[in-house]
Amino acid sequence: MTTPPIALTMGEPAGVGAEIALKAWMRRDELKLPPFFLLDDPRRLARLAENLDWPIDLAEIDSPAEATGAFGQELPVLPRPLPGSVLPGTPDPANAPAVLTAIEDAVGMVLDGDAAALVTNPINKAVLYEAGFRHPGHTEFLAELAGPDVKPVMMLACPGLRVVPVTIHIALGEVAKNLNQGEIERVVRTTARALKRDFGIANPQIVIAGLNPHAGEGGAMGREEIEIIKPAVDILKSEQISVLGPAPADTLFHERIRKTYDAAICMYHDQALIPIKTIDFHNGVNITLGLPFIRTSPDHGTAFEIAGTGVADERSLVAAIREAAAMAEQRGISR
Repeated sequence: MTTPPIALTMGEPAGVGAEIALKAWMRRDELKLPPFFLLDDPRRLARLAENLDWPIDLAEIDSPAEATGAFGQELPVLPRPLPGSVLPGTPDPANAPAVLTAIEDAVGMVLDGDAAALVTNPINKAVLYEAGFRHPGHTEFLAELAGPDVKPVMMLACPGLRVVPVTIHIALGEVAKNLNQGEIERVVRTTARALKRDFGIANPQIVIAGLNPHAGEGGAMGREEIEIIKPAVDILKSEQISVLGPAPADTLFHERIRKTYDAAICMYHDQALIPIKTIDFHNGVNITLGLPFIRTSPDHGTAFEIAGTGVADERSLVAAIREAAAMAEQRGISR
């Protein structure tokens, strides 16, 4: 039995996804990367490599099964032709359907067991909306592809810290209105299961951040901790989940404190992402929990301003590939 290769989607063709994928493959031996393949247009990849003077040979494959054998000498590519122009930094809406199709195809390969995990390159939602994309982001699209009743949870991880926001892409002024006890409980349960299944932590320790300064200071600075967060903590403790909180967020990410828990549940987007990006900007990984397959992604965007120059940093993608492979190994995925 062997572990299938990892499927890597093209992302926005005008962004940095292709070049960080090429750079990761060029460092495959140095970094001991597991085999992966790209769902992409081989013509544009060859053109990009030539423009950057990178010595890369491509292997056009017909199925994921061919990727492992080719990976050592050539970058395996499952051809997904792009109908529009590909100009770094200038997205072409004509390519949006191909970007979405690549994601759909990769999800199918992972669900069928032909790929061990899915790693997605950054997309540009504004361009996709012109093609009829109706989701707030990658995560919600993947949830729809995964099947009915799938409710994913977003985790951001770097060495030494994992964070999970309860609310994500909403305005700060809407956070308190959208917080509720049931959603906090769901997010923590999903996180606890994933820490056991995907990270091999037998008894995960989870801490929940407060929403307000000083975790509300006994109600003097807000009552969300008393009325919403603490009741959720009590229910979760009754289910034998090792959870603490609500804890003041301003001290939660100190180096010594980070060593006492396996994941921090945060109340809103920036409460989670600021510490990750401050501690380790280049090695952060976006992990989607609660899906029936493994999905990771680099924790950055399309970086149009530097696309095509070859200076994009591949470390977050490398970390995403490694994390996906580690999770697949933890699950015992093989073919």
